[in-house]
Amino acid sequence: MNIAKLNPEQRTAVLHTEGPLLLLAGAGSGKTRVITMRIAYLLREKKIGPEHILAVTFTNKASREMLQRVIGLVGRERCGGIVISTFHALGMRILRSGIERFGYKKNFSIYTGADQERLLRDLIRATDSKGTSLVSQVLWCISSAKNRLVAPRNFKPRHHDPVSALTARIYPLYQRSLRACNAVDFDDILMLSAQLLVEHADLLSLWRKQFLYVMVDEYQDTNFAQYQLLRLLCDEHRNLCVVGDDDQSIYGWRGAAPENILDFERDYKGARVIKLEQNYRSTCNILAAANAVISHNLRPHPKKLWSAAGAGSGVELLSCHDDEEEAKLVVQRIMTRRTETGDPFSSFAILYRTNAQSRPFEEQLRYENIPYVLIGGQQFFDRKEVKDALAYLRVITNPQDEVNLLRILNYPKRGIGDSSAHALIETSARLHKPIWEILRHPQALSHLGEKPLAAMHNFTALIVNFRHRFRTTRNAANTFRELIDAIGMEEDVWRSAENVEQGKRRLENLAEAVSAFAAYESRESQPTLAGFLEKVSLLDADEPNREEKENKLRRDAVVLMSLHASKGLEFPHVFLAGLEEETLPHCTADGETADLAEERRLLYVGITRAQKSLTLLHARHRKKYGKLRPRQPSRFLSEIPQELLLPSAVAAPVQSEAEKDQVANVFFSKLKALLDE
Repeated sequence: MNIAKLNPEQRTAVLHTEGPLLLLAGAGSGKTRVITMRIAYLLREKKIGPEHILAVTFTNKASREMLQRVIGLVGRERCGGIVISTFHALGMRILRSGIERFGYKKNFSIYTGADQERLLRDLIRATDSKGTSLVSQVLWCISSAKNRLVAPRNFKPRHHDPVSALTARIYPLYQRSLRACNAVDFDDILMLSAQLLVEHADLLSLWRKQFLYVMVDEYQDTNFAQYQLLRLLCDEHRNLCVVGDDDQSIYGWRGAAPENILDFERDYKGARVIKLEQNYRSTCNILAAANAVISHNLRPHPKKLWSAAGAGSGVELLSCHDDEEEAKLVVQRIMTRRTETGDPFSSFAILYRTNAQSRPFEEQLRYENIPYVLIGGQQFFDRKEVKDALAYLRVITNPQDEVNLLRILNYPKRGIGDSSAHALIETSARLHKPIWEILRHPQALSHLGEKPLAAMHNFTALIVNFRHRFRTTRNAANTFRELIDAIGMEEDVWRSAENVEQGKRRLENLAEAVSAFAAYESRESQPTLAGFLEKVSLLDADEPNREEKENKLRRDAVVLMSLHASKGLEFPHVFLAGLEEETLPHCTADGETADLAEERRLLYVGITRAQKSLTLLHARHRKKYGKLRPRQPSRFLSEIPQELLLPSAVAAPVQSEAEKDQVANVFFSKLKALLDE
């Protein structure tokens, strides 16, 4: 560990170990290096026990990379007991220590996405059949409330707002239903863990004594629940180091509160503030463009990124006739620059504001036979066949998980039809017993007849059998494989596929799910079925499946991704497309412009992904519902000084095909006139 190799600001941050520290780290300034060196310094020089150190990140990938770096600095033996995790993994640790105090059992399930929507849809249908179209909006309201630590009893609907009025009625029912299913949702992990520490002083004291030195990465992305959880853990010893960049706060739409980092000095009196402004990624011209754009935001802690990498080439600004020409120009420049530099395809990234913008780029890349990867879309563990297989595992772990129990009750079809399922649900409600108990002892369902009762018996026998097998096996992944065989899932997936290719892909997904379980078993010293399901539930919710994304980025292929997904990455050559009003800055469905400051930060993030070359593009027309509509350049483009732009970029805009035809017609008319003479 050589602290002397750090720049002065980085070194000061590593050596400041006692008391609150705010580290304002600009893009590409080596913040991860500082955090890992700081942890290593605490372990090696300050002799702090690893069990007393907590580092919190926002993604599992970042946690793993940070741990590996620390191990590389001090050795694995010094790291035993250190906790480097995401906020939700930290919340799970706290919940495991005392969730029974809230009436839950330790084998609780975690509901995400489709599970939450299914539960909400059932609750809304039972109380207001017309409100089922509002499920996603109600779910967003509940999530937002939990991120602000607003319990059901304290939720206040907004005046003349039918969504919040429905939420006020459903939120209490939703929480009671989760508890009846012995389940929590993703937002509960933080809300309940904070509640546990507030209401139980013994647990708060326990966790405060364990985590004496706390470091938090990407602090600008924390929401109120995460902020409060940190306050609870750190208010006594105040050894809290937060690292972040208010200029890169781009997740306000999901509850992130940039004021958390802006108010840090107020919350922690006497806090040391250090700025990291030296960028190790980009050329000076690219950084100058980024500085110019972000300077138009109100910034309590202004930073000016600089680099020792030299000026580099100017920024290219291209005006295109439409989105089709935009795609053609980008692909042409990729081919030209690849020939000039010899850089692989993976050096090129096309970034855009919304995923819907990828279509013309995909078509043009395919036309030119250029390999590409699309980052975004459905997560691996959210694919139907994978969710069906995991639903069996969730019920085997927690039979009270009624959402997943009802999902698999007649999948694959086994003779428990809708009428039987409806009778089962009604009987459960009437007798105030869990559905699983009614299934195990179906005397109250004798009117259904022998066939459905036999099917229920076979189903419960299957679940009980595999509960026992998972508890006793030494190869759970193989037991998972046997479970898929036992229920005939592969045959059903193949039979229901629309075509051969879809069938193959779905079977490959099932095989990959088993492989994921096997990989988990190989990594963990004490693997369990519940542990695997917890890992799956805590996968980074804001990005595609980790292994899938990393495999894509390792391929030699052009990368297509949204600006939000690009945060934390870097590429030698970056194309920022669609820089127009209504796109960036984005406008909402009702035409209102989004938060301009956050939209400007989003562009800043995109610019600072570029290492060697940056191309900005806007279209004068763009298709909407199949028709070309005029577009105006983004107001942010005028904030970039002209002297930073390549001379060719500020010349006449690129001609459209119609304009080219018009020029050609004029030329041939003049030529014909000359020949006639």
